[in-house]
Amino acid sequence: MNYQILYKEAFPLVEIKLQKGEMIKAESGAMVSMSSTIDVEGRVEGGFMKGLGRMFAGEKFFFQTLIASRGAGEVLLAPSALGGVVDIELDGSYGLCVQKDGFLAATQNIEVSTQMQNLTKGLFSGEGFFIVRISGRGTVFVNSLGAIHAINIPDQEEVIIDNSHLVAWPEYMQYSIEKASKGWISSFTSGEGLVCRFRGPGTVLIQSRNPSGFGSWVRQFIPSSK
Repeated sequence: MNYQILYKEAFPLVEIKLQKGEMIKAESGAMVSMSSTIDVEGRVEGGFMKGLGRMFAGEKFFFQTLIASRGAGEVLLAPSALGGVVDIELDGSYGLCVQKDGFLAATQNIEVSTQMQNLTKGLFSGEGFFIVRISGRGTVFVNSLGAIHAINIPDQEEVIIDNSHLVAWPEYMQYSIEKASKGWISSFTSGEGLVCRFRGPGTVLIQSRNPSGFGSWVRQFIPSSK
């Protein structure tokens, strides 16, 4: 399988060239175009319970599977969010935690499941009690709202990240959730509220836009029904 990410700076497309018999799975509705040699199917990978778990984590119940059944072909995929797409290679030695709606597509040997967070992280992380866990060996395509930026954190060093800007991080990384400022009032009046303190080593991917803030900005331009 060969691929490239087109138009990285704005409204990206993932162009994937499949050889006969190869397949890729993507979030439902991601396909923009495909060659006539390719078949698309809707599947509940891992069975009903895993599909239900992905719904709790903010993903869709079904995947679409694109298979080059009748010969080599090309697929174009696009995320629904207005933002970037990055490709991540997993070697099977660790899993990747991904924000809600962050999964776009993956190669055949990648598994997309859910992982339950503890009570504190579930209530306050902004991701809910379930987060998306991606594991296996292969390529994963992750999307964001806005551009994607990688923060590389050296061993034993810490970086504080606003929880609304998280995209993906290795599951082996340690992190805690805390107030942005010393006091609760100051934390919320500053507009930050809660943040995640990550400890290295590891790389955290963040998005340049806050979904809640972007939603509030858009709503001011929507005419009132009154």
